[in-house]
Amino acid sequence: MRLDTSYADKFIKKADLESVKTEVIECHNMLEKGSGEGSDYLGWLHLPSRTDKKSIEEIQLAASSIRNSCQACVVIGIGGSYLGARAAIEFMDITRGVKIIFAGNNIDPDYLSNRLDELKGQDIAVNVISKSGTTLEPAAAFRVVMDEMKKRYKANELKKRVICTTTQSKGALFQIARKNGFGLFFIPENIGGRFSVLTSVGLLPMAIAGIDIDELIKGAVCAEEMSASCDLEKNPSCKYAVYRNILYRMGKKIEIGASFHQSMLYVLEWWKQLYAESEGKNGKGIVPLTAIFSTDLHANGQLIQEGERNIFETFLAIDEKSKDIALPACDDNLDGLNYLAGKGLSFINKMAYKGTSLAHMQGGVPNMTLSVKERSAFCLGQIFYFFQRAVGLSGYLLKVNPFNQPGVEAYKKNMLSLLK
Repeated sequence: MRLDTSYADKFIKKADLESVKTEVIECHNMLEKGSGEGSDYLGWLHLPSRTDKKSIEEIQLAASSIRNSCQACVVIGIGGSYLGARAAIEFMDITRGVKIIFAGNNIDPDYLSNRLDELKGQDIAVNVISKSGTTLEPAAAFRVVMDEMKKRYKANELKKRVICTTTQSKGALFQIARKNGFGLFFIPENIGGRFSVLTSVGLLPMAIAGIDIDELIKGAVCAEEMSASCDLEKNPSCKYAVYRNILYRMGKKIEIGASFHQSMLYVLEWWKQLYAESEGKNGKGIVPLTAIFSTDLHANGQLIQEGERNIFETFLAIDEKSKDIALPACDDNLDGLNYLAGKGLSFINKMAYKGTSLAHMQGGVPNMTLSVKERSAFCLGQIFYFFQRAVGLSGYLLKVNPFNQPGVEAYKKNMLSLLK
């Protein structure tokens, strides 16, 4: 894993870095010592290196049971309770084995109805994920899905097919699980939802899908070890946090997380929630937007290139291709592409990335690139921990508590009031 800042270094001077050096050390120490705001929710900080073999084996055993008895598994959750798992499954492009269907991440009746239609004639299991069990979106979906499950399976069979991931010894979902004898995995109380991807919240659905979660944790451990120092040249997550805060202070209020790899779509969606919910408070915050290029260059490329200069970009790149397709030659060459005959689409895609990042820098858009070696569970573990570590530091540099989300309750209060 490496962070290339060469197209941001054109905008950031050494004096800018020196001016925040003391602040960076203080914020880094606040994380490590647990002396900053929200320190009760730092359970994720050294989670990778403290994840024991027994915990992984328990998750793998439960996943194996579901894989051996089901064709599909419905994962019910919203926000951090599903985005990490979906990011991993999309990134790894799992196409064999148990099909994972996501529900409870919206209240759209068409969406849930269509998902239920997909499950007709299939043996299914359910993994419902919620700390409280009372969040409307997943709770409503769980009721609907369980109504369908009860029509298919008797109580003894249901016990084998429903797993609840929730808070230990409290909350509605815990009570439901105990009352019905459903399987249970616990969410650590000192880890917030958006930081929970490396807990059973993310690991169980990933394991059910067939992802090597042991390798994922090893990748996260690697990134954790890289984050031990606050030396920018040794710690890429620290460097990323520092650069984005300096750019923010320069008036760059919008960060576009972009990739030329379709497999990164939900990784970026996971990143978007992590950063928006961690930093957007007290009238502050960098607005995280996502884009998949070159598709979105045909939608917002003009604005990025020549619009208001309040944007910077972070590209996610994969060094080694897993698959490739060579462009064939054509006798009439009416499209004029024979000069590319024999070239792989991976080469063309890479040149599109290089041309875009250069053009945007020249147009006044600083950009950085986080690259990983390949599409593997190990590299994905690196990505997950990199961004978690960086947002903790970045939030402290912004002088906000990166581990709470008081504003999330506002829409819930209004919605519940209207529903009642």
